[in-house]
Amino acid sequence: MNTLAIDTSNQILGVAIMQNETIVAELNTNIKKDHSSRLMPAIVNLMKEVEMEPEALNEIIVAYGPGSYTGTRIGVTTAKTLAWALNIPIYTVSSLEAVAANARFYQGYICPFFDARRKTVFTGLYQWDNNKLQTIKQERNELMESWLHELKELNSEVMFLSSQLDLFKEMITSVLREKAIIPENPYHHPKPSNLIILAKEKDITPVHLVSPNYMRITEAEANWIRNQKDDHQHG
Repeated sequence: MNTLAIDTSNQILGVAIMQNETIVAELNTNIKKDHSSRLMPAIVNLMKEVEMEPEALNEIIVAYGPGSYTGTRIGVTTAKTLAWALNIPIYTVSSLEAVAANARFYQGYICPFFDARRKTVFTGLYQWDNNKLQTIKQERNELMESWLHELKELNSEVMFLSSQLDLFKEMITSVLREKAIIPENPYHHPKPSNLIILAKEKDITPVHLVSPNYMRITEAEANWIRNQKDDHQHG
């Protein structure tokens, strides 16, 4: 069984290849560069490195958001195109779950989050139980401050994971104080190999139904809706 995993849903570009239960290659870059021009070369180079032809792939796993609209779209589109061309199954995994998987051996609550601008975040609350990631609070797009006060009511330790931690670290510690657990930097970055672990609990998604999980409409869509309302009111 040969598996390709792709995550470009945020600034980090990640590609992993698993061959017969062994991760044989994994690439992670955390730099501000365009995913669209780098993803396919990264996949091609990694497959060359392990001497694997595309036709040898049996399945593809992709992080489908939430996160960066553009990054998520690039990853999902590439994964869909490959799955369609190779006629192999595709699995989708939440980008938040991919980060939460970094705390696989932590017993408490795990809160991954991504900056969603205007003081809001994409987030959820998870906990590992019996080697399975359980959703404690559903994924959402919410003001960080109100989310933190909701977590405070749990009166329990919460581990926060985010590659954008610096944006909210002060707010997190001021609300949750000693209940906020913040690990070292490497634990905040999603790894594409995590997607392979998480996909074992997922169902195959028909390739034509795979779409990015933006979790809210894009700014362009919001502007379009606003303009339609204005036109209707003035029409």
